[in-house]
Amino acid sequence: MKKITFLFCALCLIKLSAYSQILKPVTWSYAAKRTSPTTATVFIKAAVDQGWHLYSQFVKDGGPVKTTFTFPSSAAYTLVGTTTEPKAITKYESTFKMDVSYFEKSVVFQQKIKLKGKTAAVKGSVEFMVCDDKQCLPPEQVDFSIPVK
Repeated sequence: MKKITFLFCALCLIKLSAYSQILKPVTWSYAAKRTSPTTATVFIKAAVDQGWHLYSQFVKDGGPVKTTFTFPSSAAYTLVGTTTEPKAITKYESTFKMDVSYFEKSVVFQQKIKLKGKTAAVKGSVEFMVCDDKQCLPPEQVDFSIPVK
């Protein structure tokens, strides 16, 4: 009986330690700033852990999953142009056998909007993929809602 109890406890600890090692190397934060009475810019910031990198929105087919922003239609605002990003690092990655563009440490994406009223909540999602020098994590999607006052 003691052996069965010991084995059960050992299996539980192994399972628990596997769950505790879930990697989340990107933290997202959001802000909005009015640029006029009818326009605003939303800022979507990714803080990337040391040693990891987040891929650009502009990765060619055959490479890693590019960062993609999705904004559903809204009665409160319309998008002005597309989501912009700063200049990315571009290097050859042997994993993908191609040049890829990515960000390290942090990056701020920006989306301009035209408001249809006094306030709005800019809702959407971001799909992204991150890698370090040993592994790539599966693509992940994060939903957001950014108040514009």
